[in-house]
Amino acid sequence: MDDKTLKVGSNELELVDFRLYKKEPNGGIYEGVYGINVAKVREIIKMPELTELPGSEDYIEGIFDLRGVVVPVVDLAKWMGIEVPDESEAPIKKRVIITEFNNILIGFIVHDAKRIRRISWADIEPAQFGVGQGKLDRSKITGITRIENGEILLILDLESIVEEMGLFEANLEADLDAIEKFSGMVLLVDDSATARRIEREALEKMGFEVIEATNGEEGLQKLEELYALYGDNLKEKLKLILSDIEMPKMDGYHMAAKIHADKRFKDIPLVFSSSISDAFSDIRGKAVGAEGYLVKFDSNKFYQQIADILNNKDNK
Repeated sequence: MDDKTLKVGSNELELVDFRLYKKEPNGGIYEGVYGINVAKVREIIKMPELTELPGSEDYIEGIFDLRGVVVPVVDLAKWMGIEVPDESEAPIKKRVIITEFNNILIGFIVHDAKRIRRISWADIEPAQFGVGQGKLDRSKITGITRIENGEILLILDLESIVEEMGLFEANLEADLDAIEKFSGMVLLVDDSATARRIEREALEKMGFEVIEATNGEEGLQKLEELYALYGDNLKEKLKLILSDIEMPKMDGYHMAAKIHADKRFKDIPLVFSSSISDAFSDIRGKAVGAEGYLVKFDSNKFYQQIADILNNKDNK
């Protein structure tokens, strides 16, 4: 295997480093540095010819046909409320980043796409501040990390941004009478407060007591605390670990690899729940011992797959 290949469980991610330029009140130009997980990027293209959508929000520039798929295109700077300088004032090279997540394709117009960066999740911190750029508050940021020259790169939470735009609605509503009921605990690991709320409510409808953690490190800590309480009986008490993949400090793959290597925890089923919907995520998950992979938030599959995994475990 090529040493440059990003290995599953390495606690690293690859980011597309892109830029947005902002005209400051004093006439200066600010270069914002942002990142999107490569796993969510289908491709990066030059500006295509767009068809306008009458009556749509002003930040939706239009739609275009990408090999038979109609893709909406969002002007990210316009949505953020950034005053964009003229191209004569800043080195703007407009590109459209075609993203795929939650099984939908959306294009984002950016001012330049620089490079792909490989960064350890251990070097990424949660956003603990207000960004102050229109709608881009810290709830729209997965994390921050420092790059060369002391610059700060902001990793965007596209799922949250797209949900706010109304292009995707996150929910796990279902007929309560049709949901199979269980008992016991579930450890829910996700850095998104919105995702935790939605999934916690869904798991509680299934009858579970939910314990929450905000990243892989905290998830492992919660497991240690539970083992201190229940000892080897933990595998009877804790029915499932449901984890996101993209998280600061320690991602879901790395956490899963550590859990699978620990004889105290390796028999507890682990399922990934992520907005990443590329073709290889399920394979990566199985490589670190996951029992399943769910794309957020599909209620038809969420309840059924969790029930199938738990029933299969009980029948072994």
